[in-house]
Amino acid sequence: MLNTVRKLLCLTLLSVLAAASGLAPTAAQAVRRPNIVFILTDDLEAGNLHLFPNIWNQLVLAGTGFERFFVSNSWCCPSRSSILRSQYVHSHGVLTNTGPEGGFEKFFTSGLERSTIGTWMQDAGYRTGLMGKYLNHYPGGIAPPDHVPPGWDEWDVPVRNLYNEYDYALNENGTVRAYGSLPQDYLGDVLSEKAQAFVSQPGDQPFFLYLAPIAPHNPANCAPRHAAAFPYATAPRTPSFNQEDVSAEPLWMRMRPRFGALATQRIDERYRRRLRAMLGVDDMVGALVETLRAAGKLDDTYIFFGSDNGFHLGQHRLQHGKTTPFDEAIRVPLVVRGPGVQPGGVVEEMGANIDLAPTFADLAGARLPSFAEGRSLVPLLRGRTPPSWRQNVLLEFNRPFNLDSARQTPVPAYRGMRTARYTFVRYATGEYQLYDLVTDPYQLHNLAAGVPPSVISAFDRQLDALATCSGESCRVADSVQPPSITGTVPSPASSLGPVSLGVPGPSSGVVPAPVSATSEDLPGVAPAPVSVTSEDLSGVVPARVSATPEGLPGAALEP
Repeated sequence: MLNTVRKLLCLTLLSVLAAASGLAPTAAQAVRRPNIVFILTDDLEAGNLHLFPNIWNQLVLAGTGFERFFVSNSWCCPSRSSILRSQYVHSHGVLTNTGPEGGFEKFFTSGLERSTIGTWMQDAGYRTGLMGKYLNHYPGGIAPPDHVPPGWDEWDVPVRNLYNEYDYALNENGTVRAYGSLPQDYLGDVLSEKAQAFVSQPGDQPFFLYLAPIAPHNPANCAPRHAAAFPYATAPRTPSFNQEDVSAEPLWMRMRPRFGALATQRIDERYRRRLRAMLGVDDMVGALVETLRAAGKLDDTYIFFGSDNGFHLGQHRLQHGKTTPFDEAIRVPLVVRGPGVQPGGVVEEMGANIDLAPTFADLAGARLPSFAEGRSLVPLLRGRTPPSWRQNVLLEFNRPFNLDSARQTPVPAYRGMRTARYTFVRYATGEYQLYDLVTDPYQLHNLAAGVPPSVISAFDRQLDALATCSGESCRVADSVQPPSITGTVPSPASSLGPVSLGVPGPSSGVVPAPVSATSEDLPGVAPAPVSVTSEDLSGVVPARVSATPEGLPGAALEP
């Protein structure tokens, strides 16, 4: 009995000493925690994942896809800031791609780097790495070229010429290294090799890898081995392609003419370039999965695959671009494979980019700060929908101060909300858009002028609550059932005229194009595993394009 008491006292003392020295395992650490890899493509739209065999077979068929996953802002830097911080744009304040109101400059000067998914995961005991694109205009003279933000144990981020994917400079853990124009210098392949080395390191410490390739962002330069791929591919001609009737739309759309044969050819060429560039990402996915398998870590690793925003390529009279509230710009792919995730599964509930960081933190047992506004997707991945789940996603767009950046988009500032059924948009011009996605999945018929004013007012009130939410209150505002317009819409909807109710607001198809400064791609649905044949990879070899305005006909570089 005395020996038993002595043993208990010794164990208690050891536990106290371990806790005092920081060695006591937390509840999350007591169980083996998973590794997490997040692959974030740049400007990838929905609908083409079946064209990439590794992404399709190793992720889509081996995991679960989200059918309704959206970004709250369809521009790179605001969206990536939302991913890093789990905040809507009005909360983190990175309004555009360029300073002073946006870009890396705003993120850095606002002190937002002090608390991101990187610091949360590192604080939870994870080995962290960020490779590829960080934020637009990093470091941009605001920080030194060797600047490494808090929270990242491994840092491999371009500081110059990243969109070309050749002749760039890479900040490798505080040392800037220049790369050339040889095939082995292709940025996508360099990042792939670094990612494989990161995930294959020995040891039991769990890791979190944020892997952000440049593809298919314009100019969408591909690896030489893919230069002859997809010689006959053409952009999908969805009903919204070169939209015929825009008479009921806001002025910015009515001012855009329909495009002709030459513009259509450019869209098709851009589409082919994007597909070729995405083959490099496909190789990256295949190599990463095989490396994890060889290291014995695949079964303990979650792999998330997504995009920062979507992309227009001919839809709604936009030959290229984003920043709109249409699904082509705001709907993005999200596919997840990992422990307990159903292969070939589909999640119908809504999700948003602000939900990604809470999901990673939930899987890792990391603590979320009180300012986080998203919610964990883990219950959905386990086949369970929590009560009071998200019913809508707030949409926000702000006009940039930078003139070069402003010239890239004709869209006025707006606030909006995307629900499972409706898209509602309120422009700073006082104009409105309202689409019923059940009866009008391609968003061709703006119903705003044909519904009773009480319906618009109901949407307005709900939008106001979303646009002013903060922290936990966002999870209340986004769980409210949206108004219904059933039985209120006259026929035919397509005959409605322009709408402006005089209420000032606060300030799927798949189509890539030739050489421009933005692009996108999303998950499609195919019945079986696919492979690329020699017929897919034959044709004329395209020239490499420089990411300069002169090299980008019909588009300016994304400032």
